[in-house]
Amino acid sequence: MTKKPLILAIPSKGRMQEQVKELFANAGLTITHEKGSRNYTASIAQLPNVEVALLSASDIASALYAGQVHLGITGEDLIHETHPQAIHAVKSLKSLGVGKADVVVAIPRLWLDVQTMADLDEVAIIMRQKTGQRLRVATKYIHITRGFFAKHTLVDYRIVESHGATEGAPARGQADVIVDITSTGATLVANGLRILDDGVILKSEAHMWQSLNAKLSTEMAQTVQKITTQLFPLPLREREERSGG
Repeated sequence: MTKKPLILAIPSKGRMQEQVKELFANAGLTITHEKGSRNYTASIAQLPNVEVALLSASDIASALYAGQVHLGITGEDLIHETHPQAIHAVKSLKSLGVGKADVVVAIPRLWLDVQTMADLDEVAIIMRQKTGQRLRVATKYIHITRGFFAKHTLVDYRIVESHGATEGAPARGQADVIVDITSTGATLVANGLRILDDGVILKSEAHMWQSLNAKLSTEMAQTVQKITTQLFPLPLREREERSGG
């Protein structure tokens, strides 16, 4: 009877995939695309019982939540966005120090009297009273936005789902404010936007996640331990403490 493989999902393309492959290579684990770069599976020569799935970063988050993969590398922002409870369905094995960015609430720079979420709530209320229209919020982060706005009791708004360059939505007249991810803030500034003083919703970076909804056999659990040990060796002091040295 063929044993089921441990499934590890990594980004299918881009800089993140390069960084992941480099991380594994430096740990002596070579990720190989056996059927060419367009094939969406790969393997690790040193771990024949591991199947590598090449997925988009958002699909990795969804697959982890659904228990379709055992391990996955993706950003914390996408875990939170997959489902309000998704963060409780995964365990972070290690933050990788790459893909760092913040999910933020950004408003037009010229809204001088608006500095906080409380101020934005006032704007939304006045807008609704005077025009009958709700504050328009452009974002790809629907779950994150709803959760954060509810925390700040801001209810007079509607989401404009963004599929393109979110930061340009206010200038195009498609939205009043945005919720988006930014690493430097330069693109926001270039589009005449600024982040609210209390508008940083989430500081995100890529993690190695384990799905708590995917069952692990004893052999799979041993493989997970082997992968994490090779990728993230213990600092010298911790190794000494564990060995009694």
